[in-house]
Amino acid sequence: MTHTPDLSAAVWRKSSYSDGGANNCVEVSDGHPGIVPVRDSKVPGAPPLIFPTASWSAFVLMAK
Repeated sequence: MTHTPDLSAAVWRKSSYSDGGANNCVEVSDGHPGIVPVRDSKVPGAPPLIFPTASWSAFVLMAK
């Protein structure tokens, strides 16, 4: 069974590539052991995507 983390108190930060855009950004929340929650700033109330830390790190490395 998959456990959905409680992210109600999560602090979200926007991508450094968002160019200061208000509503068209990727946001991530740090400090969650083993996972990286990711959401779309246009729909902050929607469930975030949850990635294993290793997968997110590999994605960011390849995106650079």
